[in-house]
Amino acid sequence: MSNPHNGNEAAGASASDSVIGQELRSVHRKTESLPPEARQRVLQEELYSLISVVGAAPLVELLLERAFELGATDIHFDPQRDGLHIRMRLDGVLHNILRLDQQYVQPVISRVKLLANMDITDRRTAQDGRISSQVLRHRRDVRVGSGPTIHGERVVMRLMPDDSQYVNLAQLGMNRTQIEQVDRGIRCPYGVILSVGPVGSGKSTTTYTCLSALNDPQRSLVTIEDPVERRIDGVNQVQIDTRYEFGFVEALRGILRQDPDVIMIGEIRDAETAHIAIRAGLTGTRVLSTLHAGDTGSTIDMFREFQVPRMFLADAIKCVIAQRLLRKVCTKDREYFAPDVATSEFLKLSPEQAREVRLARGIPSDANFHTGYFGRTGIFEVMSVDGEVRDMLLGGKPGRTISDFCHTNGMISLEESAREKVLDGVTSVEEVIRMMI
Repeated sequence: MSNPHNGNEAAGASASDSVIGQELRSVHRKTESLPPEARQRVLQEELYSLISVVGAAPLVELLLERAFELGATDIHFDPQRDGLHIRMRLDGVLHNILRLDQQYVQPVISRVKLLANMDITDRRTAQDGRISSQVLRHRRDVRVGSGPTIHGERVVMRLMPDDSQYVNLAQLGMNRTQIEQVDRGIRCPYGVILSVGPVGSGKSTTTYTCLSALNDPQRSLVTIEDPVERRIDGVNQVQIDTRYEFGFVEALRGILRQDPDVIMIGEIRDAETAHIAIRAGLTGTRVLSTLHAGDTGSTIDMFREFQVPRMFLADAIKCVIAQRLLRKVCTKDREYFAPDVATSEFLKLSPEQAREVRLARGIPSDANFHTGYFGRTGIFEVMSVDGEVRDMLLGGKPGRTISDFCHTNGMISLEESAREKVLDGVTSVEEVIRMMI
């Protein structure tokens, strides 16, 4: 059943499509020849220009177009006492784009909800919607969520990743040793590969990269997701729907009866899902999944909290990947400097090393949205579960004891991975401190 909409608003939006399209094309012609940094600089001017010419609704189309160009992941429409604050998340950080006066708030919110096939008359409950890639003429969908606040209705648009752009493990930021460890794990004929970290640490991207490496016509691959973030040819992708009591547990039980070779579970959220995933990994299926855990050691402890028998853990888990995302120093506008004493101590540099090292820092400019950073890279801690690590799991050793043993025997910690990125000029000490402390 389709959602009810305000007929007058919908008709008005339809009637003005040609005017909106003409204005957007005019603005685009003025800016398409400009470099990306200039486009960023004139973004606010474009938006205000549209308001003055044809009203607030075209803002949504232009915001989406510019968000895709800039590599944004989210657009926030936040109602406040003084109007609607619009922000974009770039490289994991929200940036203020502009503030709209109260007269423009409702037309903009209604336009977003109309595009997402949401009920524009319901402003008191939370809603979820989707703007399809066909509507946007992009290969990416946009997920939309709305809900009430004390100052009015709030809407967040989440821009799904580009389906056509898959990266390998090296491009994610792993070093050669870590790539070899993960590759051994995913090449095992059965078992569980886990990507762990907090929200926004790149776990899904790592899992999709592993899935892409296993995508072969001779295998049956199935994903269970909430939501489906990337569409992959050759993979059966399942969207869970809690409205019909079709969650991860129900989907996983059903898929295990369909002869899968590889299952990707979007997230292990509870003990029941954890038990089923581990058992699937023991019975000849490769399982890829994510978990909210701080590092490799705490991952082991979380599965024990789920009361998964230690024998099952030792036999099923093949590899645990802990990760974070750090902003990269802008390659276009940067400078190099010698570290001071405090920075040298943080990086564990000897006096001789400190005299030789030159670190990079970004220069705020239009090219990097005046942050000094552009793009992100991952830092990783990869634990292979084999040999003595497996014996320690069987013996019931705590996760911290196991991870300390792995560090002693060569596992690169998240902190060490971050320091390597600083010394290589990829990121800065300030960014490491922001994310790790």
